[in-house]
Order: sequence, then structure tokens, then C-alpha cells
Amino acid sequence: MKKTFIILHIAVLLAGFTGVFGRLISLNEYLLTWYRTGFSFLFLLIYVLVKRTNFRYPIADVWAMAKAGLLIGFHWVFFYASIKYSNVSVGVVCYCLTSFFTALTGPIFNKRPFNWTELFLSAVTLAGVGLIFHFDTSFRTGILLGVISSFLASSYTLVNERLVKKYDVAVINMYQMFSGSIGLTVMLPVFLYFFPVKTIVPGSTDLVYLILLSLFCTVALYILVAETLKKLSAFSVNLTFNLEPVYSIVIAIVLFHESRQLNISFYGGLALVMISVLLQAILNRKEKEPVAVL
Repeated sequence: MKKTFIILHIAVLLAGFTGVFGRLISLNEYLLTWYRTGFSFLFLLIYVLVKRTNFRYPIADVWAMAKAGLLIGFHWVFFYASIKYSNVSVGVVCYCLTSFFTALTGPIFNKRPFNWTELFLSAVTLAGVGLIFHFDTSFRTGILLGVISSFLASSYTLVNERLVKKYDVAVINMYQMFSGSIGLTVMLPVFLYFFPVKTIVPGSTDLVYLILLSLFCTVALYILVAETLKKLSAFSVNLTFNLEPVYSIVIAIVLFHESRQLNISFYGGLALVMISVLLQAILNRKEKEPVAVL
């Protein structure tokens, strides 16, 4: 069991590096995500073929995976845009609003009554992000992009929730990375028209970072989570993943000295967000929800 918890914390640490790579990679948010989905698909395809995992699923479910892949792809675009227009700390805290949007849209999507406790705790999260929103006006664009990102992440979680109960996680993510890559490729000319760049080819340093991001923070991360879920409850895994924003912020402070850009308003908002997320995990400990990672 100790080994399983070590694996779980390695997975959370890898998730924490997701936002850091968004800061390290010089490509814009769209190209970064385009390469991430493409490389991740290739690595997942190799993994599925080596494991000889069955990936012949009903077309209706494959289509559902494809739609989820589009959501996660564009979620990443806005997530990385949030980081590039603000910083890693702001981007990952805004991601915590995923629970707020899930509390609002989940009952509608699943045709169930609203949970007022979830709505209250999510409102606390919203208050925390609101407090952060006022700490530096120069970060407001990044925060707004982060809010959009969290809404897309919430929608992805709701769609993915039904799939993970039926199929292999690696295969699901393989289809999702494929559809995300195709969707981003189709829209690439439009993005480049409005946001032209000198080159779409990454430099050698960016290429290394992209491979590491795809291999470790996407493929390895999902595989590790799947392994831990074989021995730990979904509650334990979700509870541990609440440390993900903390890991990201600590790493960003160490690597990029972001503490110089943050003040008491930010940390007060962060405290509200983390209290809300922790309480939601405790109150929902009996629910078997999928783990949403960046």
C-alpha cells in the first residue's frame, strides 16, 4: 500500500508540472496544445499496441470519446493561454473553478437535483478566485481565460465520467488525444490567420519539453492514476489530487520566483479555494467520480 501512495504522489507531482511546461515552452498556447495532443496520441497508441489492449469499441462510444477529446484539447488551449497571460500560479488556481461549473452543470447534464452543499462550497471557490482577480489588474486577461478553461474542463469531466466506467483509460485517452489533435489541426489555419507566428516548428529545447510533457504529464500520468485506482478508492485519489495546484505553485515559485508577483490577496484567495476543494472531497467521499487532471 505504501508503494501505491508513492506512485500516487508521483502522479500528482507530474500533474503539477503541466502548468510549468506551459511557462517553459515558448510556443503559443495553440501550437503547444497541438503538439501535446499529437505526441500524446502517438505514445498512447504505442502503449495500447504493446499491451495488446482491445480498442475496438462501439462507434457511439468512440464518438463520445472524440467529443471529450475536443473539449480537453480546447481546455488546454485556454489553460496555457491563462498561464501565458498571467503566470502558473494564477492559471492553476483558476483551474479549481472546475468544481464550481460541475456543481452548476452536472445536475442538468445528469438530470438530477442540484446539491446545495456543492453549490455553496463552489461559491466559496468562486469567492477565492474573485479575491485573486482583484490582486493585480495586469492578470485579469489570464484569469478570464482560466475561467473559460475550467468550464471546458468541467464539461470534459462530465462526458468522461460515463466512459471511464466502461472502458480502459489508456484507450479512452488515445481516442481523445487523436480527436483533439484532428480538431486542433482543422482550426489551425484560422488561429494562425488571427495570431500569425514566424514558424510552427518548435526549436530543439521546446521539442524536448513537448516530448516530456506528452510522455510524462499526459501518458504516464494517466497510466499511474489508473494503476492507483486498482488499490485505492476514488476518494483517496481525488483527495490527493487536491494537492496538484499546491505542487504547481511551489514548483513555479522555485523555478520562476513567482512569489515576487503574488501578494496577500492572492494567498487569501488560494486559501479559500483549497478549503473549498478539501471540504468538497470530504463530503463527496462516497462518490465514484473520475479523476480530472490537467
